[in-house]
Amino acid sequence: QVQLVESGGGLVQAGGSLRLSCAASGRTFSNYQMAWFRQAPGKERELVAAISRFSSTYYADSVKGRFTISRDNAKNTVYLQMNSLKPEDTAVYYCAGRVVIRQLENNRYDYWGQGTQVTISS
Repeated sequence: QVQLVESGGGLVQAGGSLRLSCAASGRTFSNYQMAWFRQAPGKERELVAAISRFSSTYYADSVKGRFTISRDNAKNTVYLQMNSLKPEDTAVYYCAGRVVIRQLENNRYDYWGQGTQVTISS
């Protein structure tokens, strides 16, 4: 089992940038597919980006070209670099992981962090 802890959220103006980090416990982090989800008030949780064990990536259309997911297996950490932020990016962002290999756009994950708030002001 893996525990996930997100950090890096905050309040920024539209057009700004943030980098979220997700630190994972355990020795088998490199075997996990990892992802970032977000949930805005009154909306369903949505998959934002995912990364495979070999660093193949998937992005939701709404963030393509603005967000970058990456991982550092030596640090047991996955990142989400968010640029050109928009007010509609405001949400709680969650890190997720799974050991079962699925297509990256599949949104079924087994392990979840507690979430970090991202607020974009206009």
